[in-house]
Amino acid sequence: MKLNLLAIAIPALLVAAGANASIEVWNKDGNKVDFYGRVKAANNITDRGQKDEGDDTSARLGMSGQTQITDSIVGYGRWEYEADAGKNSDNEVRYAFAGLNFGDLGSFDYGRNDGVLKAITAYTDVLPQFGGDASNNSWNVLSSRTKAVATYRNNNFFGLSDDFSFALQYADNGDNSTSEDSIRGGSREAYGANAQWRIFDTGLTAGGGYAQSTVKGTRHNTWAGGLKYENYDLYLGANYFQSKLKKGILTTWSNGYQRHRDVKVRGFELVAQYGIDLEVGRITPSLAYVQHKVKLDSMHFNRHNIRYYAPGYNSPMAKYVSLGATYDLNKNFSTIIEYKFNLLDRKDVGAALNTTTQRGKHENKPGTKDVLGVGLIYQF
Repeated sequence: MKLNLLAIAIPALLVAAGANASIEVWNKDGNKVDFYGRVKAANNITDRGQKDEGDDTSARLGMSGQTQITDSIVGYGRWEYEADAGKNSDNEVRYAFAGLNFGDLGSFDYGRNDGVLKAITAYTDVLPQFGGDASNNSWNVLSSRTKAVATYRNNNFFGLSDDFSFALQYADNGDNSTSEDSIRGGSREAYGANAQWRIFDTGLTAGGGYAQSTVKGTRHNTWAGGLKYENYDLYLGANYFQSKLKKGILTTWSNGYQRHRDVKVRGFELVAQYGIDLEVGRITPSLAYVQHKVKLDSMHFNRHNIRYYAPGYNSPMAKYVSLGATYDLNKNFSTIIEYKFNLLDRKDVGAALNTTTQRGKHENKPGTKDVLGVGLIYQF
């Protein structure tokens, strides 16, 4: 029973850590503590007016621990910190949570952790340098890391099947708020669930989830579905996300009259990777396609004998083809290269979002430029 329990608890501690190795600093009398870290020296080469261009160097340090409370209960915790050393020079506590694992009855933890839909975004968030667009709490609810979340997970359906897992989550924080909510000063409560099924011994996993939040009459909900295939050296991943933000955009007419309109976001991501063993290390070429669109319906109505009209749009926020590779010299050191073929037009919403400094006579043109990402990664 104890060995089975540890096999369930340890992956729960290291989920999304991204560390291929760690240093065990304590292991005695049922207590275990590991440290792990990563230094990433990278640069995004593109137009100087584009968001996130230039230096992308960062460092992470984390720890995970567990303690055997009884034969059937394990306590665990995790903390991870990241410091950006590039032009933004920012820092963030990525994870800070603690919980209890009850074996076949599942686990419960609270703190700063992944949103419940992150399990689905992870299917395609595997690119060498870019990707992860679906992991955006401004677009989708509980799709990325967030604070003040209480999560219940069961990785083997109460001991009945190692191929089926599910999670339930509740959040009481502002990290799940869109820009519209931050303007109103609202703080979202949110809840969600996911389920994943490893389909027998085929290497195929299907997953889906739902999350919803509300604040001051506004409802933001997200549906997600994904597939991934892992078999020997081949990896294939796909996901689809659909979100609706009720009363998400405030429209103002020339006479000062205002009314809110609903916003919809739909997107999908596809990725294919193949690992090739070399005499020294392993290289993994990567090919991906990412597209996310925002849709705002047109509005027309009469009020006090005045006809009101506001046009709608259906515009990409992210649209690109990615071609790259990761070269793992060993389990601790890697090199990465990735070229993003940007398919945005300068009239697209995404081009405006990706432009920080206007250059030339064409508005938002920097946001349409291709990007080359290169980097070195050391991790332990």
